[in-house]
Amino acid sequence: MARTLIHIPPNPKRGQIIDIQVTIAHPMETGFRSNDLGQPMPRDILTRFECRFDGRPVFGAELHPAIAANPYLAFAWRVEGSGTLSFTWEGDNGFRQTETVVLQAT
Repeated sequence: MARTLIHIPPNPKRGQIIDIQVTIAHPMETGFRSNDLGQPMPRDILTRFECRFDGRPVFGAELHPAIAANPYLAFAWRVEGSGTLSFTWEGDNGFRQTETVVLQAT
C-alpha cells in the first residue's frame, strides 16, 4: 500500500469552498527508460484519480506518463455537509488504492 497525504481544512462550514490537496507515493515509471543493463524498464504509472463524496463524484483526473513521481493534485470543492470523502488512485499492473476521510461540516 502506497503512502498518501490528504489535506482538508478542519471543520469547514456547509456551503464553503475549500481546497483539497492529495498526494501519493508512487514512482511513475514511464516505460521509456532503461535500467543499468540497458533493458527497458516496464511502465508503472497511475492512470486515474477520483474523489467522491458519499458515493457521488466530486473530481476526477486521467493521469499520463508525463506526470511526476509522487503526483500531487489540488482542487476546490463546495462543502455539501457532513459525510465521507473517498479518494481512489488506479494504475498499471492492477494498482488500486482508496483512502477515506470523514468530513464534519459545521
